[in-house]
Amino acid sequence: MVQSRSRHLVDPELAPLLELFPPIVLSDETLHQLRDLQLAEAPISETGARVEVRRFSLPGPPGAPEVPAILYLPPQAARPMPCIFHIHGGGFVAGKAERQEPMHRDLAHDLSCAILSVDYRLAPETPFPGAIEDCYAALAWLFAKAGEFGIDATRIGVMGESAGGGLAAALALLARDRGEHRLAFQHLIYPMLDDRTCVAAHPHPLTGEFIWTAHNNHYGWRSLLGAEPGGAEVSAYAAPARAADVSGLPPTFLSTAALDLFLEENLDYARRLMRAGVPVELHVWSGAFHAFDLVPAAEVARRARRESKAGLEKALGGAQAP
Repeated sequence: MVQSRSRHLVDPELAPLLELFPPIVLSDETLHQLRDLQLAEAPISETGARVEVRRFSLPGPPGAPEVPAILYLPPQAARPMPCIFHIHGGGFVAGKAERQEPMHRDLAHDLSCAILSVDYRLAPETPFPGAIEDCYAALAWLFAKAGEFGIDATRIGVMGESAGGGLAAALALLARDRGEHRLAFQHLIYPMLDDRTCVAAHPHPLTGEFIWTAHNNHYGWRSLLGAEPGGAEVSAYAAPARAADVSGLPPTFLSTAALDLFLEENLDYARRLMRAGVPVELHVWSGAFHAFDLVPAAEVARRARRESKAGLEKALGGAQAP
């Protein structure tokens, strides 16, 4: 039996997630297991049920399919209201926007903000730049339609978890460089930022044992890039940590976990942002691993969700609804 490297460091209250999330060794043959995986979903709350939900097929990038998206509009919010542009996670190869509907309903209600959540094309069927261009096309639509939905275009920011956090960071870079749309903030939850983690000469000895492993990380990056990760020509719009210049990016909230495979790439990105003069709020959660905040009863998960929500409230510039 192989002895665990880091199990003794895991917060005991997080152990249930390790039991619920079956270990999947990703390959082209097993990818369907991750895509079909169904974790228990929270029911839609009474307040969340009041939020209006609209489903769209938005114009995609030139020559590409339309981009499915879900827009959440809280009826009680004062107009014009701020908006979160949300990008789901899934290692670039899995995930669906609709699986976060209960959370998004509650968040839209509690923060009196709109949320647009997008379903970008997944790898390996669609390698880079398909996903990021889908996200940019949806963002352009949001800015163009903001007034129609009572959204304040000066208070639109991006948010994502894991691969969605990496895409959110890449989208912030792309928006900065194209100069067409100005983002108010980026809210990154254990973001997947750097393909070079796959080929690090001296990887962190205690991270990446649970939920999202080094093997699966290599598969996700290989699928996105259509080539082996760690090469010399990888675009910063695929791996934001590759950006030579991170100045001029919006104020950043970054939350990560001490046992997460992405820990060191997250810390390095936060450090670089700070050195470039970008306001950064950084949280590192002890005893936690990738996706730990999905455990509803664990105190460290509750604290992480509270801080994330407070960070969004601050970034959106409005008070929470009663």
